[in-house]
Amino acid sequence: MSIPSLTELRDAAHVVALPLTSRFRGVDLREALLVEGPEGWTEFSPFTEYDDREAATWLSAAIDFGWRPQPAPVRDAVRVNATIPAVEARRVPAVLARFEGCRTAKVKVAERGQHLSDDVARVRAVRDALGAEGRIRVDANGGWNVDEAERALHALAEFDLEYAEQPCESVGELAELRRRLADWDIPIAADESVRKASDPLEVARAGAADLLVVKVQPLGGIARARAIVEAAGLPVVVSSALDTSVGLSMGALLAASLPDLDYDCGLGTAALLAADVTADTLLPRAGRIEARRVEVDKDLLARHAADPSRREWWLARLERCHALLAAGEDAG
Repeated sequence: MSIPSLTELRDAAHVVALPLTSRFRGVDLREALLVEGPEGWTEFSPFTEYDDREAATWLSAAIDFGWRPQPAPVRDAVRVNATIPAVEARRVPAVLARFEGCRTAKVKVAERGQHLSDDVARVRAVRDALGAEGRIRVDANGGWNVDEAERALHALAEFDLEYAEQPCESVGELAELRRRLADWDIPIAADESVRKASDPLEVARAGAADLLVVKVQPLGGIARARAIVEAAGLPVVVSSALDTSVGLSMGALLAASLPDLDYDCGLGTAALLAADVTADTLLPRAGRIEARRVEVDKDLLARHAADPSRREWWLARLERCHALLAAGEDAG
């Protein structure tokens, strides 16, 4: 299918830099390129360290969402989890308070420069805040080897984990860890092994995960993400990549279109933004976000516009990724 011209995208592009409430992934500002297509506002926001081939898949998702009709939703809202960055345990209650009504929390662990004792203290603080009925999942972003993951998850098991997300980097490591944890009732979720893999179904075929975490932008759009979910045959969690509310609306509409959605989604992360591009931010309310497109506020676009050098950086990236898509070489 044809894609809009580079000129069309450049002329409509807005680049923003949004402050965060807590440092996340080593940054205090989240940058994104936004553009309004025939179907509505869309977002291109691969993390800055990603190479052009990987970022081109995110552009494919942005074009899909802005220029093509999307599947009809089967629900008008989706339940979401709170996301706890690798903060000190004492800060956990304040972070949780931003996620109104959420009874599930995803806790970042295996942060570089921290120790297992920091993870244990953070997860304990979440359990204390949520109480016995709350659900806790941990996310290591592939930061442990198998032995480290086994030791860490045994230490965290007392907090009744819902699952462990990407505890190790490779599919082989996940499969080995899942075998070692067979008697511990700690399911393994795959994230990077889906969205960063040349074959996103490898982890399912290898029996290396109990469920998949799917994100619209890294997978190339809602249609591609739905196809992966259907082919994998595993339960899924629809999540985000610290998007603006525009990007979150992609994930919300994917989640709303899936016939089965057994887990709370990782789509409440607008609560980690100190600013957004819409006056009607997709914040969790009663533990849910609405499944809808977002209207962007032009005044907020102007207020949070990235400085000129960063705008030019994003436009140059857009040009390179557009060239890959035009040549049929996108990573998706």
